Amino acid sequence: MSDEESYELLGFDNVLLPVGDLGEAVAFYERAGFAVGFRFDEGGIAQLKVGGETPGILLRTEEELRRRTPPWPSPRVWLEVPDARAAARELAAAGIETLDEVFPVATGWTVEIADPWGNILGFTDYTKRPALGRRP
Repeated sequence: MSDEESYELLGFDNVLLPVGDLGEAVAFYERAGFAVGFRFDEGGIAQLKVGGETPGILLRTEEELRRRTPPWPSPRVWLEVPDARAAARELAAAGIETLDEVFPVATGWTVEIADPWGNILGFTDYTKRPALGRRP
């Protein structure tokens, strides 16, 4: 592809996560604090809202996918939250185990969870560098 024919990346559409059971996945992510944007059981998909953005996390049923622990290393999707330490407390209160304790990163703090199919999501904040984060 030549420079004249190149394409421009405009932003994210959706992040697709494979799950073995749509109902179980939706229940897990609702407990983790996600709102469902839409659910289409016949198509085996549900979209989870992420902030005020139109793109979100799209759960897609893969019928043969069984429960599994997250492979290490594994791709991760990190989402910005106002306070990752507060998110960790809320996840624990909802009965969702974190992969590890909240850990420091260059911009603030992060905590990660894995769903029953090994998809890893992180919740990260910009408390150390607020100028780089989103404004609530």
